[in-house]
Amino acid sequence: MSDTPDTIVLIHGFWVTPRSWEHWVTHYQDKGFRVLTPTYPGLEGEVEAINADPSPLETLTAPQIIAHLSAVLDELPTPPILMGHSAGGAFTQVLLDRGYGASAVVLNSAPTEGVRNIPFSQLRSTFPVLRNPANRHRAVGFSFEQWNYAFTSTFDEQTARALYERYAIPAAGGILWDSVLANLLPGPQDIAVNYHNDQRAPLLFISGSQDHIQPPSVQRANAAHYKGDTITEVELFEGYAHLLPAQQGWQRIADVALDWALRHAR
Repeated sequence: MSDTPDTIVLIHGFWVTPRSWEHWVTHYQDKGFRVLTPTYPGLEGEVEAINADPSPLETLTAPQIIAHLSAVLDELPTPPILMGHSAGGAFTQVLLDRGYGASAVVLNSAPTEGVRNIPFSQLRSTFPVLRNPANRHRAVGFSFEQWNYAFTSTFDEQTARALYERYAIPAAGGILWDSVLANLLPGPQDIAVNYHNDQRAPLLFISGSQDHIQPPSVQRANAAHYKGDTITEVELFEGYAHLLPAQQGWQRIADVALDWALRHAR
């Protein structure tokens, strides 16, 4: 029996749903992999239904998401490859730290606790949520202009608008506020990992050079927190914005991610 992983789990980020992985699902299925795209609890509907009623996002918490994703992984007979985009990258790191996954790739990942690199473009991208403490109890969406700056800054406008209509949903304001406050509170919070955990599987950070919401400096700072002997690498792709899984040329990145994950799987 081969030890090579046969399953890939794709974990989406905020302001989108598993639909944002649609091209990668087909791409990896065509290569013979089983591909899972779990969503957050309460958000099992399509984009249109969530936009019509985003109320489940108002009370959603990071521990709920992590518990839900853990339950999905517990059902698998062998460790899969984990891939996470944006906030999904932070959740992927937590899952990896807890012993899940044969290897992992995170793309334009949100940082885990203790990473205090906060570029101006990140502040500008998240300002629609963080400008008002009352948003801790709300589902907060982006206007197209806000989405375009944060997600599709290098896309042509027609493509950016089409992706906004197809993918965009509100985000859980409480989780974003909690992630900001986590570095000010004593002890580990929701997105904490053990940076010295030598038992975790290898981890690759893929970073788009033109990402505004999670810029390359955030990826480098996050990766630099990991100590010990377990493999942690960073690869930069020039010209790519935050919505890297849907940007022209995504196939090359998908193949790089898969090749790395297979070569380092354990």
